[in-house]
Amino acid sequence: MADKRKLFEEVGSETPVARTAPKGGMIDAGKRGARGAIRLWLMVLFALVVVMIAVGGLTRLTDSGLSITEWRPVTGALPPMDAAGWESEFEKYRQIPEYQLQNKGMTLAEFKSIYWWEWGHRQLGRVIGLVWALGFFGFLAARQIPTGWTGRLLGLGALGGLQGAVGWWMVSSGLGGEMLDVASYRLATHLGLAFIILGFIAWYVYALGRDERALMQARREAEPKLFSMATGLMHFAFLQILLGALVAGIDAGRNFPSWPLMEGGLWPSDMFAETPLWRNFFENPGLVQFLHRMAGYLLFVFGIVVWLRGRKSPNADTRFRFNAVMAMMLVQVVIGIVTVVYAAPLEIALPHQFGAVLLWALILRARFAARYPRKQSIREGI
Repeated sequence: MADKRKLFEEVGSETPVARTAPKGGMIDAGKRGARGAIRLWLMVLFALVVVMIAVGGLTRLTDSGLSITEWRPVTGALPPMDAAGWESEFEKYRQIPEYQLQNKGMTLAEFKSIYWWEWGHRQLGRVIGLVWALGFFGFLAARQIPTGWTGRLLGLGALGGLQGAVGWWMVSSGLGGEMLDVASYRLATHLGLAFIILGFIAWYVYALGRDERALMQARREAEPKLFSMATGLMHFAFLQILLGALVAGIDAGRNFPSWPLMEGGLWPSDMFAETPLWRNFFENPGLVQFLHRMAGYLLFVFGIVVWLRGRKSPNADTRFRFNAVMAMMLVQVVIGIVTVVYAAPLEIALPHQFGAVLLWALILRARFAARYPRKQSIREGI
C-alpha cells in the first residue's frame, strides 16, 4: 500500500522535473542579421540608381549615348589620357551614322562634351556594381545576412549585371544602318529594367525597416482589396514609364507643343503614316506621344479611384501614404503638361523624369502599407 502523503507535502517533490524555457517558433529561430546596416546599404544603392536614371536621361537629352562605340566593362573605366587617345575615340565616332548624318563637322571639343556624359553614365554603373559587391560579399562573409535574404540580395546583383548587358544591346542598335539614335524599344527596356531594380530595392528597404515577427503580425491586419488595387496602379505606372521612354527615344516630346489638343485636334493626322503598321507604335512621334498622353489620363483617373479607396483605410499611416501618392500624381501631371507645351527642354524634361521616380517609390510605399500596415492606437484610427 502506498505511503500516505502529508497534508501540506508538495506533490512530486521526490522526483522534481527540470523546467525548460519555452522555445520560439520558426520566426525566432531564423537569423536576424544586420538588418539596419543592410537597409542603409540598400538606401545608398537606391540613391545611386536614382542618380543613374537622371544621368541616363541627360545622356539621352543631350544626344550623348552613342559617343562611346565600344563595350569595355573593365578597360573602358579609363577615359582617353592623351591627344592620341582622344583622336582615336573621335575617329570611331565619325564612323557611325549619327555623326555622318547628323553631326558631320563636329569639333573635337564638341565631341568631348558628349563623350563625358556617356562616360559618366557608364562609370556610375561600375560604381553601383562595386557598391553592391562590397556590401553583399561583406555581409555574406560576416554572416550578417538575415535568414531568407541571401537570394534576394544576390538577385539585385544579377539584375544589375543584366542591366549592363541591356545597356550595350541598346547602344549597339544605333551604331549601324541608318539609325541616328538607339532603338526606342531598347531604350524602353533599359529604363524599364532600371525601374524594376529600383522597385525591388525600395521594397526591401521597407521590409527591412521591421523585423520578421512585426511583419507577420502586421500582415494579419492587411487590406487585400487595397493591396490589389495598389498593385494594379503600380503596373499601370510602369506601363506609363515605358511609354515615356518611347517618347524620349524618338524625341516625340518635342513635337506637338500644345495641350490638350494635338495639331488642333484630339489626335495628330499622321498617326499611322509608317509602314508596316507596327512601326508606328515605336517610331511615329504623333502616335507615341498620343499614347503617352492617353495613358497618362487613364492612369490619373485610376489613381483617383485607388486614392478614394485608400482614404477608407482604418489605418492613419496607410491613408497618409495614399494621400502622398495622389499629391505626387497631381504634380507629375502638371509637369508633364508643361513639358509638352514647352517642347521638352532639358530643365523641364529632367524634373518630369525624376517625378516618375518619386511617384514610383511612393506607389510602392503605399502598396507596402496596404500589405503590412503599421500599428496604431485607437485614437489614430479615428
